[in-house]
Formats: sequence, C-alpha cells, structure tokens
Amino acid sequence: MQKYQVNQTLKKHGLDRNKYNLIANYVYLQSEINIKGVSKAPRDYMASIKVQISNSQLTLSGIAHESALYSNLLSNCIQESIIEMDIENNEDFLEKRRLLMAEKLKGYYFGL
Repeated sequence: MQKYQVNQTLKKHGLDRNKYNLIANYVYLQSEINIKGVSKAPRDYMASIKVQISNSQLTLSGIAHESALYSNLLSNCIQESIIEMDIENNEDFLEKRRLLMAEKLKGYYFGL
C-alpha cells in the first residue's frame, strides 16, 4: 500500500495548491491502482470500476461487487456522489468529505 494523493491530477488541471493539498484529498491505495487511476477524473475512474465489476475483470481494484464499492466508499468517508463528479467538483467533494471524516472520528471517540 502507498499513500496516494490526487495532487498530481488536480495540479495538472490547474487547481491552486491551497485547494488540493489538504488532508481530505489523501487516501491509501495499492500502487498499481494509484498508477492506473491518477490521471482520471473521479467519474471516469468510477465508470471504469463499474465496468470492471460488470465484466468480472479486476484490473483496477479488488472490488468485484457493486455493494463492495459502496461499502468501500462509506468506510473511506467518500460520498456516493463521487461517481458523477469531475475535477471541478473538488471543493464540494472536500467539504463533504471533511464532514464525513469528522463524523467518523466523533463516532470513534464517543465509542471509547
């Protein structure tokens, strides 16, 4: 596993460093997934994942079922709407992801 940051793609599309170099833009991925997905917009990458699921050819990830995809998004504090997002939706994505991350941390803290 390696830390993947979407900075490369966002930088390539001209987003200001202060808009993409944020904790909510980080996720851990296998390096081969990082390489295959780094230059795609979220909706394009997610469309590729859905094709992989329907064809049962695991070339981008180990996710083989749509239910596993949505479970993975939830566990990583990523809203389902990412499936339709483009690079221009990054600020909205970050705002919602920060809230989801905060809720997850709050739930963990109060569960101690």
